[in-house]
Amino acid sequence: MTNHRTATVTRTTRETDITVTVDIDGTGKSDIQTGVGFFDHMLDSLSRHSFIDLTVKAKGDLHIDFHHTVEDAGIVIGQAIMKALGDFAGINRFGHAYIPMDETLSRASIDLCKRPYLVWKVDFRRDKIGDMDTELFKEFFHALAGNGGMCLHVENLYGENNHHIAESCFKATARALRMAVTADPRLQGKPASTKGSL
Repeated sequence: MTNHRTATVTRTTRETDITVTVDIDGTGKSDIQTGVGFFDHMLDSLSRHSFIDLTVKAKGDLHIDFHHTVEDAGIVIGQAIMKALGDFAGINRFGHAYIPMDETLSRASIDLCKRPYLVWKVDFRRDKIGDMDTELFKEFFHALAGNGGMCLHVENLYGENNHHIAESCFKATARALRMAVTADPRLQGKPASTKGSL
């Protein structure tokens, strides 16, 4: 594929000001600045393992809490991915991955079908990782799936370390996304659907 699938989306509200650029056909380079350290680390991992170049510049009301910044980042990243993919034609559409991290195993399955849905089966033993509330991970993935046209299932099968649980979920989603967005030449630019369109 000669032309890179790229998009830039900006979303400004009274709570956040976020600009995201994606290159679906990148090499996993990232420039993440959300003001939330652990979240930046997770988004860097999402970029690196999906091979999607990702730039996120976010200014949010962090003096209140991290909720708006994390959720809105998910919204804009999802919108940028959907915009870059266009009509979703010619791509594998489906992707899945199992990611082990030491004692932890997580899996993600994705269908890029423009019918968003999230199944989230992940439990954390602590309320925070670093300064980030663990409940916000579900909010991020819900926003990502909802705005990216993704049916996304994320499940932590087992694990004890909360850092490993969170990171394995991001890496599994990244690898599943990498598989799903890859073009299949046998589709000859047509959607992977019996209906003829997504």
